[in-house]
Amino acid sequence: MTPSEAPSRPAEDDPLLQPFRLKHIVLRNRIMSTSHACGLAEDGMPSERYQRYHEAKARGGIALTMFGGSSNVSPESAWLLPQINLYDERIVERFQSFARRIHAHGARLMCQVSHVGGRSEPYAGAALAPIGPSPVRETLHRAFAREMDEGDIARVVADFAEAAARCKEGGIDGIETFAGAHLIGQFLSPATNRRSDRFGGSVENRCRFGLMVHEAIRKRVGEDFVVGMRFLIDEAGPHHITFEEGLEMAAIFEASGTIDFFNAIYGRIDTEIKLAVDCMPGMASAEAPFLARAGAFKQAVGLPVFHATRITSLETARHAIREGLLDMVAMTRAHIADPELVAKLVRGEGERVRPCVGATHCMGPLRPTCIHNPSTGHEATLPHAIERADEKRRVLIAGGGPAGLEAARVCAERGHDVRLCEASERLGGQVLLAARASWRSELTGIVDWRSRELERLGVEVWLNSPVDPDAKAALEADAVIVATGGLPDLDWIDGAEHCTSVWDVLTGAVSASENSIVYDGTGRHAALTAAEAIRRAGGEVAFFGLDGHLAMEMSYAEQVVWRRRTYEIGIEPRLDWRLERVARDGNRLRVTFRNELTDEAEQHETGRIVVEHGTRPADALFHGLADRSLNRGNLDQQALLAGAPQPEGEGDGFQLFRIGDAVSSRNIYAAVLDAFRLCRTL
Repeated sequence: MTPSEAPSRPAEDDPLLQPFRLKHIVLRNRIMSTSHACGLAEDGMPSERYQRYHEAKARGGIALTMFGGSSNVSPESAWLLPQINLYDERIVERFQSFARRIHAHGARLMCQVSHVGGRSEPYAGAALAPIGPSPVRETLHRAFAREMDEGDIARVVADFAEAAARCKEGGIDGIETFAGAHLIGQFLSPATNRRSDRFGGSVENRCRFGLMVHEAIRKRVGEDFVVGMRFLIDEAGPHHITFEEGLEMAAIFEASGTIDFFNAIYGRIDTEIKLAVDCMPGMASAEAPFLARAGAFKQAVGLPVFHATRITSLETARHAIREGLLDMVAMTRAHIADPELVAKLVRGEGERVRPCVGATHCMGPLRPTCIHNPSTGHEATLPHAIERADEKRRVLIAGGGPAGLEAARVCAERGHDVRLCEASERLGGQVLLAARASWRSELTGIVDWRSRELERLGVEVWLNSPVDPDAKAALEADAVIVATGGLPDLDWIDGAEHCTSVWDVLTGAVSASENSIVYDGTGRHAALTAAEAIRRAGGEVAFFGLDGHLAMEMSYAEQVVWRRRTYEIGIEPRLDWRLERVARDGNRLRVTFRNELTDEAEQHETGRIVVEHGTRPADALFHGLADRSLNRGNLDQQALLAGAPQPEGEGDGFQLFRIGDAVSSRNIYAAVLDAFRLCRTL
């Protein structure tokens, strides 16, 4: 069940809205956001943009927002991604302003305090050599750790304590250490701790470093400060921490009296596939895959237990609290999609929550942006709230893909009279094709949520209704927004008439079962989705890609899922090949590729070649209306980026704009951003 499908219920009866006492503080409900690497730190400090990102959740009603995944306690703990540096004294003043900002909305604020140990980037930050319990190299981060001696251990323990003290002085409500694959967890795990001294071997010895850290922290901050552990309950692999061993370790830490809660996590993060599937799974995984395991852990410990792993729906979150599986349920990426989640729930509007569809766009280079919420991470320049317009206008939108749907939603929220015309029989555009991959069906949530919002807002939606340049509705509108998308780009190919587009395969216009060559010229999802469809239908696939890496334009989580998928369905991609020519040879096709590195050509014979090269704008309507519009279809980019209305032009008539793939071939995020940025001031 998606968040938007979750039934509303009275606040007084909803388990999610009941307060929870954690030591001396009261959390106003049971919903939280866990610390994560949002990438918004500047010079080791939580920037204004960083703070506004968390403030949006606090304003939206969340009980607890945690940040700083992972904040560094020592200079040799460094990542290439911007992180918060807790060893810098300047952090105290920044935290004080941060805490005041969050507390003003009634929420609580906590920081993750960590040392990444052997996962440290040796060339980032101060470029110091990574340290760890043993000289073990992690596959993902690739560093060679230096084995820590007793002096290193004492120094790092003291660093943890000083970092915690700065957090307390900064006025935040508590901290958590990270006992996963970072330094404390590296000591705990037999896979990374191969020591034979008092810090290695037995469970008690492997817990020793973590206990020293927490004892030093508690001594430094006292009892009136919340200290927890993001605790690894099961590494799920041979020669790693088992669930039973995790329980044994948890009992040791609980008995020490130094911690106040466990934030339960599962699995490993030492390889790309483990990070993408165990730690931060997307739509390729089931919802809440480790909730039952976290619930079993809670039954065995006495401290409060929190948990976050792809808990995206209110009904699943409610189940976790109602059944006593968790004390606090973390909906971290759900809040990236909709920081107003709790406020909507309190108002009895749970069905209006914008769903997290698990696209993992928030884990890509533009983190923490959401694939269909352009305000997230840009709260200062693109606020989540949409202001009503001073004057009601008639707006016609041509196209019902993600760009057109978002334009209609935002214009209607502005109070305008909106009509949306879609040429086909369904709303959704290319999202409907994208969702045909075996693991990407949840993308339809982007369309479904907007369709419901348009119905709520009273938007007039016409299906099977292409817009003509001479249409009365266009000529009588005050603004026309062209969101007609694009068409497969094949005309550049020598022999384009012999090629099949990925759209033809995915829509069923051609049989998917025919043996084919599939060419990927973009590094996006389309070619791989088509190749998968052919293999599932029983056809053979020879896959050629232009780029040097598979799925070049995707987030790392999507890349690794597709790489795994190619093994599962029996495709061996050949990369660095450019499609050069397609020619008819009797009843077969002869396809010429040229290697990008060697410049050597190869020819292959096939019955069909399926080509992905993005789209070219379907812009006939735009050009047909441009000369008749007040602005000649021109977009004032300075006004757009400044958040100012577009100049209206002189005389009577309509303004004309185009968005999404009607401008150029891009992705869902770009289409939604185009629409939101333009229409929020229309």
